[in-house]
Amino acid sequence: MGAFEYTALDAGGRERRGVIEGDTAKQVRQLLRDRQLLPVTITEVAKHEARRQRSFSFAQRVSAADLALLTRQLATLARAGLPLEESLLAVSQQTEKPRVQSILLGVRARVMEGHTLADGLGDFPRVFPEIYRATVSAGEQSGHLDGVLERLADYTESRELIRQKILGALLYPIVLTVLCFGIVSLLLVYVVPQVVGVFETSRVQLPLMTRMLIGTSDFIRAYGLWLLIGLVAALAALLRWLQHPQARRRFHRLLLRLPLLGRLARGFNTARFTRTLSILSASAVPVLEAMRIAGEVVTNLPMRDAVADATQRVREGAPIGRSLGASRLFPPMTIHLISSGESSGELETMLERAAMSQERELDGILTALVGLLGPLLIVVMGLFVMGIVFAMLLPIFEMNSLIR
Repeated sequence: MGAFEYTALDAGGRERRGVIEGDTAKQVRQLLRDRQLLPVTITEVAKHEARRQRSFSFAQRVSAADLALLTRQLATLARAGLPLEESLLAVSQQTEKPRVQSILLGVRARVMEGHTLADGLGDFPRVFPEIYRATVSAGEQSGHLDGVLERLADYTESRELIRQKILGALLYPIVLTVLCFGIVSLLLVYVVPQVVGVFETSRVQLPLMTRMLIGTSDFIRAYGLWLLIGLVAALAALLRWLQHPQARRRFHRLLLRLPLLGRLARGFNTARFTRTLSILSASAVPVLEAMRIAGEVVTNLPMRDAVADATQRVREGAPIGRSLGASRLFPPMTIHLISSGESSGELETMLERAAMSQERELDGILTALVGLLGPLLIVVMGLFVMGIVFAMLLPIFEMNSLIR
């Protein structure tokens, strides 16, 4: 039995969409006719999802929050002793998002055909990443699927929390910067020409600061649009250049050398790597496979290369901590914790501690950065506005002094 997405018309001619289970598309059409619905399109969920992943689509994506929620619900039902197919059906009925429902029913259809849960998840690689599928596979083989699902729920929730913290930290400075740029541009383009135009008829030489302000205003009015187009074109060229692996690798290497951004990039990637390696190790995934999968979640290419080199050294018999420390890209505290976990036999615990340490440090840096950037941007905007106002008032002050 499979899951099919359908589009049908009811007796009133209104379009209905949904997901229904059946053995074949022909049977699904008959089921729809029995419900007094006229079938329009019938598509198997797995095939529809495969086409959607190969093509560009504005369809709603399955977010990390949705993935964490459905994983937590599956873990709860599995721990309660419900059969896997019933758990998948219950979670699909619980969700209010059609795409999540269709994917879960597609996975359920594969499970009911006799495949493992990991195989069913493999039909939707964009929704369930490799770490998710490998961990579920290890949990099924060890007979502890409920515990593995709970670890996966914790993992996806922690990743979503870190992502939200980073977005929240960046949102305020970005919005404030856009507002500052907009206010200053508005003053230079519309306010300054009207106010300063009064003094252009007089033959008195204007102060240097006022002349500079008029020149800046004239330049922005004449070339502002072209300047904006040039900035957009430069940004597009940079993004296109970064699509090449070697160019992106050089950019990431430069990023690691910068004082503050390098520390943030190193901490973020280290936290993701250690958290992923911790859950894979705790789920009994072989260490070489766990390091390979954990390396894939590292977004910084030099650090990902360092993980690949470390994996090769571990394959040859070297310890994990010393292999990772050879690149000098990972924080020393993380290397010491991993080495300590290897020597004491508590690698999973030490990896989790290393991840928590990096996440706390990252959170502290972001909090301090937001607290500093907000007032700094306000002060900068105030100085710009004050300079514009002062440049407009200087000729008035000079005229008053000449009249006296």
